[in-house]
Parts: sequence; structure tokens; C-alpha cells
Amino acid sequence: MNASLQIGNLAGIPVKLHWSFLLVIPLFAWIIGSQILLTTELIAALFGVPIDVTLIAAGLNPYILGTVVALGLFVGVFIHEMAHSLIAKAKGIKIHSITLLILGGVSQMEETMPDPKVELPMALAGPLTSLAIGLVSAALVYVFDAIVADPGVAGVLVFTFGYLGLLNILLFGFNLLPAFPMDGGRVLRAWLARRMPLSRATRIAADVGKAFAVLFGIVGLLLLNPILIIIAFFIYIGANQEATFLRYNILLQDVTVADAMSSPVVTVEPTTPLSRLVEMMYETKHLGFPVVERGALVGIVALADVHKISPLDREAMQVRDVMTRNPTTLPPSAPLLDALRVITGKDIGRIPVVADGALVGIVTRTDVLRVMELREEE
Repeated sequence: MNASLQIGNLAGIPVKLHWSFLLVIPLFAWIIGSQILLTTELIAALFGVPIDVTLIAAGLNPYILGTVVALGLFVGVFIHEMAHSLIAKAKGIKIHSITLLILGGVSQMEETMPDPKVELPMALAGPLTSLAIGLVSAALVYVFDAIVADPGVAGVLVFTFGYLGLLNILLFGFNLLPAFPMDGGRVLRAWLARRMPLSRATRIAADVGKAFAVLFGIVGLLLLNPILIIIAFFIYIGANQEATFLRYNILLQDVTVADAMSSPVVTVEPTTPLSRLVEMMYETKHLGFPVVERGALVGIVALADVHKISPLDREAMQVRDVMTRNPTTLPPSAPLLDALRVITGKDIGRIPVVADGALVGIVTRTDVLRVMELREEE
């Protein structure tokens, strides 16, 4: 969520706003405003309450009310995500942030092996919170209809809270669809994991999620509904990512960096000419080396760094001119899964392994994949 701006901190959890959120609010406001009379009739029929449209339909009020309803919906989404996060935090899971974005909100939590006893209440917390918001909003419809004397003002309040009640109840139902990795899919996995191994439960839940994604995609294409198509895309990708993440967790469980690292390490000095560096890459078949000066690790250099320099300029340059300084390192005792997270998260090919200030090895993406292949054969 690099394109996000932190707007506050609640219960120790950073709250961020993604740039896409700024696009969707005007879009939702326009959609709601342009259909306001049709929606008013629907709300009046659903709640059995007459709605005076005098103020609702006047001037720019449809779009102002559209903005209010859109913001209210995202407040509900934020509370929904807070419910997830507070339950997770109470269960000992670290919450990095909550981000509001174009399709709602997402809680960024510490990546751990899923525990069905924790996942079930955490997954249910969000939808149940949306249901509670929806029911309270629906109750306020009848309260305002009964106590507000001005028909125009009553109409505005009934429309606003009726719309929010309807949207939040729909959000409750939609989130409980067993389309992993949505909340309903996580509930399904937690329920399955009580009856079978977690890996199998995840695979079944992911397959169900993909089936829903395909269904949403087909319906979206038939109805020419881009939102359904986008949702289908995110569900399908999310199901794949979750299944892959769990596979990595299971295969790399109890494996440390020391088990996978290469040692001793071929190193270069900062003064090594780039031409000599390229020769060493050909000789050793390694595409990167730690850079050591007087026994201390000072950087790391890779073929990608060399490629940034034109062949003519390389002749006059040394490793110090292109190396990455202060590289990310790991101790030998670190879980190999941490190495995989760093490699994929920072898109790097290798991590120096340091113990007591001394370089003792290096772990690469290939090393991690090799360990996974070996563990799959066991």
C-alpha cells in the first residue's frame, strides 16, 4: 500500500487512505445522486415508510446526499475492518495498518500460520459489525419518521439512514459468501480446518473462492458490470495468493536460514573493477556478491547493478560506484520464511547472513526454492 497516506491512529493501529479512495467517493456520489428518485422509491417500499422528496430532489441535493451516503458507507467499511483488527489484536496478532481503498478496506496483519480458533471469530467480526450497523441504521429510519415534524427533513434522514442500512446489510451478506479470501471464505476454511488438515482446508476454500470469482466474472461480463469483474479478479488473485502463502508456511516450517544458506561466501571488495566483477560472475555462475571491506560487510552488488551502467562507462568504474549500501541482512537463526518475505517483498535475489557482525553465508531465492522442493519430496 505504498500509494497510501496515513490519516490517523486508532487503538494503536495506523489508519491509511489509498489514492483510489479519492476517486471512488465522487463516482459513488454521482451514481447515487443520478438515481436518487428511483432509490427513494425502493427504500420507501422496503421500509414501508413514505418519503417526502422535496429536499432530496432540490438543486444539487441529490449529489450532496450521494456524497454523504458514500462517506457513510466507507465509515461502515472502516468500522468493519476495525472489528477484524481488534479481535485479531486481542488474539495476539500484530496489526500493521488499516487502509481504505477503492473496493472497501483491508487490514494488514502480521503473516502467521492461520489458527482456526482465531480465524473464525476474527472473520465473523467484520460481517456481524456490518449487520449491526445496518440494523441500527434501519431502526433510525422509523425513529426519524416518527419524531421529525418537517416532512422534507424527515425525508432526507429516512433516505440517508435507509440507504446506509440497506448497504450495510448487503455488505454483511456479500462478505459471508464462501468466496475465499473474503470473510465467508475464511469462515469456511476455519470450519473445514476442524475436520481436516489446514493445507487441505485452504485448498478447498481457495477452489470455492475461484469458482465464485469465475461466476462473478461471467455475470459481470453478461451485465457489463465492471465492479463485478474487478471483484472477480481480486477474489481469484487473493485465493491463489493465500493458498500459496500457506504452502510456503507449511513447507518452510521449522527451517532456518542456516539450513539453506551457502557458505563460505565469495566476496568482492569496493575497489574491484566492474570488468573484473563481470568476469567473476562468469567464473562462479553467481549473479551477485557481498561487498566486504577490511572484514566488514559494506554492501552487495548484483548483475542488475552492472546493467544500469553503459559498457563504455564500466571500464572506469569500481564496485563501490554501483553497489547497494547497508543491505538487508539476516542472522543464521532466522526462519527461512523471513528470508522469503524479504526476497519477495523487496524484489531482491540474495540476502547476506551475518552473525556477531561477521559475514557467515548468503541465502538466495534459488536456495529457498531448492529447500521447498526437497521438503515436498519428504
